[in-house]
Amino acid sequence: MAEPFATGVGVLDRSVAILDCVESNPMGTSDLARALGLTVSTAHRLATALVAHGLLRRDAAGCFHLGPRFATSALAETAQPVLAELCAETGESAQLWVRRADRRLCVVSIESAEELRASQPVGSLLPFPRGSAAQVLLGEQNPDGCGWVESVEDRAPGVGSVSAPVRLHGDTVAAVCLSAPTQRLRPSPGRCFGSQVVAAAARIEAALRA
Repeated sequence: MAEPFATGVGVLDRSVAILDCVESNPMGTSDLARALGLTVSTAHRLATALVAHGLLRRDAAGCFHLGPRFATSALAETAQPVLAELCAETGESAQLWVRRADRRLCVVSIESAEELRASQPVGSLLPFPRGSAAQVLLGEQNPDGCGWVESVEDRAPGVGSVSAPVRLHGDTVAAVCLSAPTQRLRPSPGRCFGSQVVAAAARIEAALRA
């Protein structure tokens, strides 16, 4: 396999070669193996690991593409004004979360002006599965089909939240989350603000597709 920028760290060099390859021409495992001079099993193992880390995604036809992690900067930039409007409309804190292995990372955070508020700074890294944003990123859906998932004191006492997925190419790439003290979320987070959160997620999706 030709590696014009080989570093001597074989698994890293091969992984980067796979990323370079699918960036210009999405393809399946066999084509990847052939293009890069790898065995099919090696190409499959590396590509599957890259999918798990969000560096690749696989479409319905089995072709690999660059994954959602490469879109994080654009995603955060797109979401910032939408979440600022969501916060202004509801008076509550709003965040955008993305998946990082077995945890979730906050990439946008707009804090409520209320003295008593629920907030998470950008860069917060929280374990799965607690919280509505975690549930969304894990693929859970409200059985009522309303588009949002809520949690009440699931991750922290006195705090509730409602979240909705941001989807790109059919995959959930982020979760829009609105969080607040439970005393301001009666009768439930979803019934209070679910429709606004779903609308904000839809606006981010539309901007990403534009």
